[in-house]
Amino acid sequence: MRVQWLPEIDSTNRELVRLAALGGVEHLTALATTNQTAGRGRLGRTWTAPAGTTIAVSVFIAGGPDAPAFATRMAWLPLAAGLAMTRTVRSLLPGRPVSLKWPNDVQVDGLKVSGILGEIVPAAGAVLGAGLNLTMSREQLPVATATSLTLEGAGPEDLVERAASAYLSELESAWRAFEEAGFDPEAGLRASVSAVCGTIGRDVRVELPDGSELFGVAEAIDAEGRLVVGDESGRRAVAAGDVTHLRHR
Repeated sequence: MRVQWLPEIDSTNRELVRLAALGGVEHLTALATTNQTAGRGRLGRTWTAPAGTTIAVSVFIAGGPDAPAFATRMAWLPLAAGLAMTRTVRSLLPGRPVSLKWPNDVQVDGLKVSGILGEIVPAAGAVLGAGLNLTMSREQLPVATATSLTLEGAGPEDLVERAASAYLSELESAWRAFEEAGFDPEAGLRASVSAVCGTIGRDVRVELPDGSELFGVAEAIDAEGRLVVGDESGRRAVAAGDVTHLRHR
């Protein structure tokens, strides 16, 4: 994987999407920085942090809408990135309870340490952006439900290099395995994502894109990467939404 480090940028995702749309980016090219000034999260949220306290990494995955299995890939790519980041954080925080909150937030004991944002680049492929809180203090955290690697016990020595190297290696490995399986999530990716997903088995509230809410038990992740939520009226597969864990079942 080719990695370009930037001293400062408004958004690694925005820049990589721009470059990919111009056709000048190779498959599995990454942009990374520890000073992102106008980062973006899911559902249009902004994401900012003091310089040097976080890492932002965006990776270009080639293959436009006309490529085989593109729709399947797009449903699973952010989940694959979430899997890669979960494995990365586990390697940096051995013994700590690290899990993936569907669709792609990584949590340490219920506190968010990382988020993923996937964006389609028409006729080119997709960009996967990841933000990871490295050394933010309690006072620097944007919300009380967030945390950082050092707050959870990670040593600060070479943390940027260790985190970036582990994540990019895990992401490339997950992508290669998915590719070799013919982009079939049943060949291992769905099981791997489900195994690290802390949402499954939880009572949840899902805020849906149309503003409505769904309450129930998160039962599984289906073959299309959707969260299957069951309640007294049956089961419903959710493709997009903001999930809140209510309690353990």
